[in-house]
Amino acid sequence: MTAEPLYRVRDLRKSYRVGEVTTSALSGVDLDVAAGEFTAVAGPSGSGKSTLLHLMGVLDHGDAGEVWLRGERIDRLPRGAAARLRLARIGFVFQAYNLIPVLSALENAAFVLELRGEDRAAREAKARDALARLDMAAYADRRPNQLSGGQRQRVAIARAIAADPAIVLADEPTANLDSRAGADLIDLMRRLNEEEDVTFVFSTHDPRLLDRVDRIVRLEDGRVVDDGTDATDAPASQATP
Repeated sequence: MTAEPLYRVRDLRKSYRVGEVTTSALSGVDLDVAAGEFTAVAGPSGSGKSTLLHLMGVLDHGDAGEVWLRGERIDRLPRGAAARLRLARIGFVFQAYNLIPVLSALENAAFVLELRGEDRAAREAKARDALARLDMAAYADRRPNQLSGGQRQRVAIARAIAADPAIVLADEPTANLDSRAGADLIDLMRRLNEEEDVTFVFSTHDPRLLDRVDRIVRLEDGRVVDDGTDATDAPASQATP
């Protein structure tokens, strides 16, 4: 028997209207993600990569289609229920880091746990562990403006994994990093995936990241044009129907 996917996306559609112009961002996307995957969503600018991640993470709602997480349909959850789901099951890593400037690295890493209502000792212990897993333990007391771009992104990943989510969704995680910092971050994410079975799905156009993934889902004009099972181009017969 085939295991139930961690994520199941069916016929997902989303359009944006600016003035008199309506642009289709997603035009019927189907996608399954299994637990433990290290998967990239790739495509040119405007192909729908970020929109897909935002809808998978219920940061926004689609116009049509379905999103399921661990057998629960999540795309039509009310705002409060969606926020609770994100706190409990979904970790996010954003291109712009989205760290809170007045908080230390430790406090930023513990922020989701604080929103969950965990007591201070427990959340700080989990946040310290997450920072240590990302080689950031020595920087726990520093604020974001005292960290490099690569270090800030590591704190953002620590915040995402400290809460032990079902999946981490990362939107262009290496886009603002130089070559060395980007390569180091990719190594760390791959290690978390291989050694700790953290599931990652991220949007990217970074060839360094595409070379390291197990699967590349390629989007063009809001549609899946290739759903490969590894980092090479899959034949058309492997595409999701």
